[in-house]
Amino acid sequence: MLKMVVCVSGGGTNLQAILDSLGSGRITNAEIIAVISNNAGAKALERAAAHHIPGIVMSPKKYPDREAFNEAFTAKMRELGPDLIVLAGFLVRIPPRMVAEFSNRIVNIHPALIPSFCGVGYYGLRVHEKVLERGVKVTGATVHFVNEGMDEGPIIEQKAVRVREGDTPETLQRRVMEQAEWILLPAAIDDIANGRIAVKGERVVRLDTVCRDT
Repeated sequence: MLKMVVCVSGGGTNLQAILDSLGSGRITNAEIIAVISNNAGAKALERAAAHHIPGIVMSPKKYPDREAFNEAFTAKMRELGPDLIVLAGFLVRIPPRMVAEFSNRIVNIHPALIPSFCGVGYYGLRVHEKVLERGVKVTGATVHFVNEGMDEGPIIEQKAVRVREGDTPETLQRRVMEQAEWILLPAAIDDIANGRIAVKGERVVRLDTVCRDT
């Protein structure tokens, strides 16, 4: 059974997609052992509590400096001992030590088609604002493993979403969540939990021969 810790900063819609997929059997051989948020008021913690999952608040603001937070955060994750760390809208950079200790065991969902609209400063609604400013016709979401860079780890899966005339950042954000994020992230977790993918160098390769319909 794959043990997951899910890290969330806000409403937790991707967390809810994971919970729903666990409940429906779309994700198998996995369980969430804790939800961590840097925001004590995050709705994600309420979602966790509703499913009797421990919620943990760890905010950099509560520590004297970032190094102290990084040490405490890494120690907490080491204590929890997850097989997989899922960043589901987590607006805190993962400490390099944690990345090293949990190599190829941290995944992130990004609301754009990496390498477009990613990196420093590209998060949340800001991504969709920049997509509309640039005038692109297709955007989407990406699930990737986390490495030392920002949105630079090996890509697990991507899904395209069309930009519509008259879109606002809010409407586009919602469509990307519904048509890409809430599909890709549970599918990637299920693949990892059931040994269907592996990292080879800088690439993710499939170990099964059955194509998944995402």
